[in-house]
Amino acid sequence: MYALIDRKDVTPESVWFKIKAPEIAKTCKAGQFVILRSNEKGERIPLTIADWDHKEGWISVIFQKVGASTYELAEYQKGESLQDCVGPLGIPTHTENAGNTIVIGGGLGIAIATPVARAYKQAGNHTEVIIGARKAELVFNEEEIKDFTDELYICTDDGSAGRKGFVTEQLQEMIDSGKQIDTVFCVGPPIMMKFVAKVTEPYNIKTIASLNTIMLDGTGMCGACRLTVGGETKFACVDGPDFDAHQIEWEETMARLAAYKDEEREAMTLYKKEKECQAEKMKGDKTDN
Repeated sequence: MYALIDRKDVTPESVWFKIKAPEIAKTCKAGQFVILRSNEKGERIPLTIADWDHKEGWISVIFQKVGASTYELAEYQKGESLQDCVGPLGIPTHTENAGNTIVIGGGLGIAIATPVARAYKQAGNHTEVIIGARKAELVFNEEEIKDFTDELYICTDDGSAGRKGFVTEQLQEMIDSGKQIDTVFCVGPPIMMKFVAKVTEPYNIKTIASLNTIMLDGTGMCGACRLTVGGETKFACVDGPDFDAHQIEWEETMARLAAYKDEEREAMTLYKKEKECQAEKMKGDKTDN
């Protein structure tokens, strides 16, 4: 069992967990992930490690409430324990000799962009960060990123924070200005990463995308996380999660991510019905008393 040391809502849609996991904390690096399971019947949920402390023995993760399993996970409170926390998994982000680097995080990808940008900076690279969200209340980690980045840019779809527009527009503006850019790292919605790759490809700028594909075991055995990169089949859990964004078959990747949408909707409907039944029962119990 893995105790929740702390928990908070970082946005109306996203939750931060600080988990006691000394064996994971002492070896994990930026870009790696864990697989959580809330209880014996819970779904295996892959989440990138957002932060850690080697000495104190904790890691943190940030996840978005998007389906039944993540809504259930979000109900856990400080002092409670999770059934499983397996990791660190995946290959750490390669940050050595990256040169002038731009790290882009969109939506929940801000959580992953934070430790990755810090690692690029600690490796001696000039590091700038672009973070994007639909609106201001969904922007987080701004202060943490400011502590180590050379420059931070914020983009929101509605203009309620930073500049109005997409992260790709900020990136294109930086390229057009003549700024020397050697490496771009992006993480967030697949459609965002696809268009980041489209922006950088004509300029031959090395571009890395961190993928969060459908995943089960996290060890390369099940094949659920497979994708095509440069014409070859890769597995995000053991070959990634970082891949050359210009070589990823984006349409195939996005289609696979949408493969279980109907089942996810059904699970969410059942989850809501169960919560309604629990609420009615509690209401009845109070009335009886």
